[in-house]
Amino acid sequence: MRLSVTQRNLPSVLEHLTTDRTVGIISNMKAELLMRTRVAVGEDAFAEFVLWRVPAPIRGSSHSYKYRLALVENGICTVRYDNETGKGDHRHVGEKEEAYRFTSVEQLIADFTAEIEKRRRPR
Repeated sequence: MRLSVTQRNLPSVLEHLTTDRTVGIISNMKAELLMRTRVAVGEDAFAEFVLWRVPAPIRGSSHSYKYRLALVENGICTVRYDNETGKGDHRHVGEKEEAYRFTSVEQLIADFTAEIEKRRRPR
């Protein structure tokens, strides 16, 4: 099968290549990218901050933001705060996943940054 990709159909093609069939795809939803930043936190690690404002809360969340904040150390994501559709606000620390109480974007960034500092502190 040959896949024909044009500028016009690229978003649709990418959705189908990168989205599991069990996840809903909403192509006409207008999200506003507020932040996409990658910051080195050491020679072996970086933090990535991705935040969108969405027109309506995603399923499982009560606010109008979609976010993914991740700490990657030695090529492995060791901390991630996100609000995946259907799961709502939660965080992953190592192998552990737990609910996260979202109160504001500022508090989200403060909590994530504190977790990075805690993990990166010399032992």
